[in-house]
Amino acid sequence: MNRPSEGQNPEGTGRFGTTHWSVVLRAGDPQAPDAHACLTHLCQTYWYPLYGCVRRHGYSPADAQDLTQAFFAKLLEKDQISLADPARGRFRTFLLRSLENFLRTQHRDRNTQKRGGGREIISWDARTAEERYSDEPVEPSAPDALFERQWANTLLEQVLRQLRLEFAASGRIELFDALEPHLWGDDTATPYAQIAPPLEMTVVAVRVTLHRLRHRFHELFRTAILNTVNDPADADDELRHLRQVLAG
Repeated sequence: MNRPSEGQNPEGTGRFGTTHWSVVLRAGDPQAPDAHACLTHLCQTYWYPLYGCVRRHGYSPADAQDLTQAFFAKLLEKDQISLADPARGRFRTFLLRSLENFLRTQHRDRNTQKRGGGREIISWDARTAEERYSDEPVEPSAPDALFERQWANTLLEQVLRQLRLEFAASGRIELFDALEPHLWGDDTATPYAQIAPPLEMTVVAVRVTLHRLRHRFHELFRTAILNTVNDPADADDELRHLRQVLAG
């Protein structure tokens, strides 16, 4: 499984919990004045999967950054948001299809200004986009496959960050750090018998805590997915799909 990368903005975690795809689709509705801000936040959260997808299409680092910024500039125009089709269901599907269409347009018209007028729509993380991209597997993969893998990793980052904050709030950050490698059933992780003594816990208590941690992890992961689908009925299918992506 790919380990989550560093550099996401922790300040966005709580706000993301109230940002739903259905709100984003109402961006042009005067009754939803915060919808544009919600979409902006989602873009700030998911910029890297899009950047990686552009890079995998063969664009240079500079062009990929410019194109990603230009894509966001186009997406954040209200008339573009209004074209979103709720039948697509998943926010990641909408973003990926929109990006692919945008890149095809850019390829057809090489005279189109693709640098977003010099505006920075999304601020890159402290760890630069290209540094993250250089950590991608060396074997070639389709742009959409890379997008899906990084989309899943981004959701995973959000969930693990939220779990860590919860444990930190209760003064149990050492416990979380010890148990986090076991969340995915990693047989190479430190045995429970070695985890328990430094934490002044029994092996049974470690197992019980890990069981609860896995339950909370699943709960938060599903909640994160609910924020990116139009129909809650799609959440379980999306959860299974993204777990498969992460396991691959």
